[in-house]
Amino acid sequence: MKSYPMAGAVPRARRLRREATIFERMLWSALRERLPGLRFRRQVPFGPYIADFASHRARLIVELDGDGHAFQIEADAVRTRFLEGEGYRVLRFWNAEIVENLDGVMETIGAAATLTDCE
Repeated sequence: MKSYPMAGAVPRARRLRREATIFERMLWSALRERLPGLRFRRQVPFGPYIADFASHRARLIVELDGDGHAFQIEADAVRTRFLEGEGYRVLRFWNAEIVENLDGVMETIGAAATLTDCE
């Protein structure tokens, strides 16, 4: 069941796009360059949440977690369950993974998208 964005979500998403972290910019660049057949959008509103990256065709959401997420494990789990309820597979990566293992992150995203296409 599709949930519509909450009031104010679109302007907030636009602001988040403008104020992207270095990790979000690195991943965005890699998504466009290394997975050109997969169209991702940035900061996509879903109900009460805004997903960092979403590919509607692959039904895949990629979330980047900074240090603050270590203290909000349950809130992230609730968010993931909601997004999965919308029919999306959710992948989460720590910011450090983008710097230390971008190739591995991209391989995981590509494999997940391929898996989604096969289902």
